[in-house]
Amino acid sequence: MPSELNKLTIAEASTLLRKGEITALQLARDCLDRIQAIEPKLNAFITVCEKEALEQAHAADRRLKSNEAPALCGIPLGIKDIYATRGVRTTCASRILGNFVPPFDATVVERLRAAGAVFVGKTNLDEFAMGSSTENSAFGATLNPHDTERVAGGSSGGSAAAVAANECLGSLGTDTGGSIREPASFCGVVGMKPTYSRVSRYGVIAYASSLDQVGPFAKSVRDAAIILRTLAGKDPRDSTCSARAVPDYERALTGDVKGLRIGVPKEYFVEGMQPEVEKSVRAAIKIYESLGAKAVDVSMPHTGYAIAAYYLVATAEASANLARYDGIRYGLRIDAEDHIDLYNLTRAEGFGAEVKRRIMLGTFALSAGYYDAYYLKSQKVRTLIRRDFERAFEKCDLIVTPVAPTTAFKLGEKMNDPLTMYLSDIFTISVNLAGLPGMSIPCGYDEKNLPIGMQLIGPPFSEETIFRAGDAFERAGSFKPRPTAV
Repeated sequence: MPSELNKLTIAEASTLLRKGEITALQLARDCLDRIQAIEPKLNAFITVCEKEALEQAHAADRRLKSNEAPALCGIPLGIKDIYATRGVRTTCASRILGNFVPPFDATVVERLRAAGAVFVGKTNLDEFAMGSSTENSAFGATLNPHDTERVAGGSSGGSAAAVAANECLGSLGTDTGGSIREPASFCGVVGMKPTYSRVSRYGVIAYASSLDQVGPFAKSVRDAAIILRTLAGKDPRDSTCSARAVPDYERALTGDVKGLRIGVPKEYFVEGMQPEVEKSVRAAIKIYESLGAKAVDVSMPHTGYAIAAYYLVATAEASANLARYDGIRYGLRIDAEDHIDLYNLTRAEGFGAEVKRRIMLGTFALSAGYYDAYYLKSQKVRTLIRRDFERAFEKCDLIVTPVAPTTAFKLGEKMNDPLTMYLSDIFTISVNLAGLPGMSIPCGYDEKNLPIGMQLIGPPFSEETIFRAGDAFERAGSFKPRPTAV
């Protein structure tokens, strides 16, 4: 039997499981042992599901004997603690949901269960997915496995760190403004944000409903394609979910990018970026050219307005979505003499500072006299940003950019400066505003041995092209992954 099973990719583990060379129980046990060993250093999980994982692994082993098991059967995964999981608490990293146990599964959780996946635990995040560093969690920050004095990125930092540190073979995150791609970049793993509507959001606790999207973290592009194939597809319980047929993403991984037109937007290579980030991404573009792709210059002139538009649209939607946490129906309840005091005391105690900040900003943007000046104008800017992408894609098939202007920053470095923190997402937010697919793939390291991510952006429903390009870069072999510090 191979040693250190937790270091396998999903594709490798799936092959060994089918050959009978390893069992799902051995694989789950290896990941759970790894979690137990390093969690005090990392804090990637809020809830570890050891009992459930071992039961699922036993069931997977029985299913694997039938030779009809899906690709994810027996594969240990982490689930961001923003997904409803039947019988397992779902906290959103917030005190207000600290003891909430849903009576149902999110659609994507249902699909993973049906595929025989093994859930090793619920991963840490910024409270209600509001943040870029996973420092806003009520359960403490997740640390970066490459340097535990630095952040893992956010909001899906726990999911990215868990995969990077080999605590699981893949994981689920959500991406509202970069919350899959930025932590994937900071932790040195692959993170895929699909087209808005490609994956059901039913059972995903909402932050900003017109921006949120479900997606996977993985150790390779192929693994991400395997997970997304299971997650994607029509769901009658989500009216925004596309009925478009789901392709077999693995079949797109041909390694061939000859003739692919790669757009390089000048607005994404700006003054003030960490030099190693720009150098690594431009070197990756050269590799694509050596594989037969063609780099073309494109421009997206409204990119500079994206941060302002995003933080009006997202906070306005958050203000409406978080109104349901009132201390009456579920979650934390602070008793008081009347219902107004009950609301106030419950929310004051239950929500953290960043969530309160965003609720107040969103409520202000939607208030009488300000709606047209702020929220409505931000929606118009959103349209302009989408049209920028549409014009760019007339000249190219994919757009390549950095994921973030820097590598992972130090814990606490930006906590007292919300605007600087918000700027961490400057290269990812536009993709959400336009509803496009985007993927972060590791492409280099800085002088401190911190990972650098390259972002591949495509037109709506071009996940196959993105996976093909990402896989071709991995096959080129110029990027060599390095072991983590933990």
